[in-house]
Amino acid sequence: MADKEYPDEKMLGVIAYLGWWITGLILLITQKKNAYVRFHAMQSTLLFGAITLLFLVFGIVPIIGWIIGLLISPVIWIVTFVLWLLLMWKAYNGEKYKLPYFGDLAEKQLEKMK
Repeated sequence: MADKEYPDEKMLGVIAYLGWWITGLILLITQKKNAYVRFHAMQSTLLFGAITLLFLVFGIVPIIGWIIGLLISPVIWIVTFVLWLLLMWKAYNGEKYKLPYFGDLAEKQLEKMK
């Protein structure tokens, strides 16, 4: 849940997802004290970083990567777009919404960074 001590933290949570892993990484570096913003920033960095790497692999691997990428990339883009909207909405509403796997991984990584 968003903290009343930081009035802009909901918007920072949204911004963490807005620019995919780039804004997530920027907020992770700049927001050292706010656990709510750091969680959303880490989850964004991990999720959208993984999606970016997946598409890079599809583009690099000749023939088979291109065929697989061509077949499943529309589905991945639709799922990614829906997740992107959902995560921004949840962050705007002050919810610490944990995605399966990525939410737990984000928490573990943040613990290691303390």
